[in-house]
Amino acid sequence: MFGPDYKAGCISCSSIADGFNDIVPHLVNHDVAFSAVSQAPLEKLQAYKRRMGWSFPWASSNGGDFSYDFHVSETKEQQESGVAEYNFRTEDTKPVLEPPEGSAAAMFAAASGVDYATYTREGPGMSAFALEDGVVYHTYSAYARGVDGLWSMYQWLDRAPLGRNEEAPGPWWRRHDEYDSPQ
Repeated sequence: MFGPDYKAGCISCSSIADGFNDIVPHLVNHDVAFSAVSQAPLEKLQAYKRRMGWSFPWASSNGGDFSYDFHVSETKEQQESGVAEYNFRTEDTKPVLEPPEGSAAAMFAAASGVDYATYTREGPGMSAFALEDGVVYHTYSAYARGVDGLWSMYQWLDRAPLGRNEEAPGPWWRRHDEYDSPQ
């Protein structure tokens, strides 16, 4: 959602996070804690959180192994070696060092203030954990398209007459505070 070198949060992840604020009270009242976790330093996360008007808990894993342990982040060395683990399988990462011509991901990288290779070292994912008798258990993870169910905007657009309207030129969504600005 927000890599350590990013100047701003990922457009896609920011859109997903727009739906987090109002679910937290429902989760808490069902004995479920919630927190987003990103690699950026906490100060950057807090500033972006204020900009976006979010109130959900957001932790920084900067300097720790959490994002690497759950394979949503990879180091530059892993990426350059051409082999990294994501979604519990080994992936060839060499093709991601250069963006496909005109790709949306390249535009999202630029909007996050980083080059394509840096942008693609962070991937989407979510995990669930259970605490029982002082032991933390990893109970569930979803990656890539498995995270789409958390994206409330998609659920509405998938039911609209034009669907996601992904054929629109350029990125077809923006951060919620950028819709009035030109692309």
